[in-house]
Parts: sequence; C-alpha cells; structure tokens
Amino acid sequence: MKQADDSRAALCLQFLRDIAVHNNREWFHEHREEYDAARAAFESMVAELIARITVFDPAVQYLGVGDCTYRFYRDTRFSPDKSPYKRHFGAYINAKGKKAFQGGYYFHLEPENCMLAGGSYCLPSDVLRAVRQSVCEQPEEFHAIVGSDPFHTLFPVIGETHVKTVPKGFPKDFPYPEYIRCKDYSCFHPVPESFFTSADWLERSAEVFQVMKPFLDFVNAAIDEAV
Repeated sequence: MKQADDSRAALCLQFLRDIAVHNNREWFHEHREEYDAARAAFESMVAELIARITVFDPAVQYLGVGDCTYRFYRDTRFSPDKSPYKRHFGAYINAKGKKAFQGGYYFHLEPENCMLAGGSYCLPSDVLRAVRQSVCEQPEEFHAIVGSDPFHTLFPVIGETHVKTVPKGFPKDFPYPEYIRCKDYSCFHPVPESFFTSADWLERSAEVFQVMKPFLDFVNAAIDEAV
C-alpha cells in the first residue's frame, strides 16, 4: 500500500500563499489560528529533521526547534517593503547557532521557491580570506568534495555571489578560480513543493544534507582556525 503523503508542508504552503496576498496585520489577526497551525506543522517537521541529521552529524543533537527557527515578523525599518510578515518558513540547523560564522543546514518552505541549502554567509573579510586560503592550500581535497558527481549534481554552483576575477593576493593561475571567487561559501538545491509534501521527504532531505556535510566540514574547519 502506498504511504500517504505528508500533509504538514501543504498546510504551511497554503498559509504562505494566503499571507502573500493578505500581508497585513488585520488579516493576520483574523486568521491567527491558521498561522498557529501552520507554524506548529513546520516546527514538527524541523524537529524530525534535526533528529534525522543527528544520525550522520551528532553535533546538532542538542539543538531544539527554537534554536533553528526565526520570527515570522519582518524587520521593516530599512526595507522599502513594509509588509509586516514573511512569505516563507525557514530553519537553519547549525550546531554553533543561527548567528555563527560556521555553516549549517537550511530548510526553506516557500510557494514556488522551496529549497534545501546550507553553508556560511556574510563572512567578515578576514574569515572569508581564511576560507579562500584553505581552498588554495588544499585544492584537490576541496575539488574532490565539490566536484564529485553526487555533490555537483545537487549543488552545481558554490556561493550565491562572486567577484569577477581572482581576489587580490591569490594566484591568478589557481586551477579552480571559481572556488575562490565566492563571496560566501554556500550551496543551494531547489526542489518542487511536492518534494516536501511527499511521504519520504525526511529521508530524501537527509540524503541531500549528508552529501553536503563534507563541504561544511571543510569550510567550518577553516573558519574554526580563523575565529
């Protein structure tokens, strides 16, 4: 018998579609019960994901859901978009904490923009330089990780943003310039909404994150030495 699909993500996504259309405090307060139900569904998924990642990364076993999730209310002080609520649910499962320079695993639910991602973002210049230097000193080890078929299939691009040329102070003839042109060491795997509504989403997510782990280990080792 086919296992029933997981309805929790569908509940979350429907609420997110609604809040995208009615992103105002009056509608939100009138539909607070729907938000609470969606939030509870998402948090139960996060709890299961933490437990499943612990199987191959025991460092996250002490994290609670609250350590990994964010407020749904947007900080609009410096944004031209004054809508008060986010249009997604996200969880960052990072053994060092959500604000750490070291990288972790990111789980993102958003209509038409679901993903599994991870890595290190917004690194200070000295820490970013340290990671780049580590890549330069161990190019074949890094390439063996990110150039492997499983990793490259899931995460074909390293970094969300890049400088145009090899950074100053690094060899111009470095054999893998794309690895040191990154302005962040992150990776992204977009998935359809049906990925998270399927009955096997948890195992499939764990498989993606397990492929990511050696990349995180490499980057985090460099960051640990720099901070």
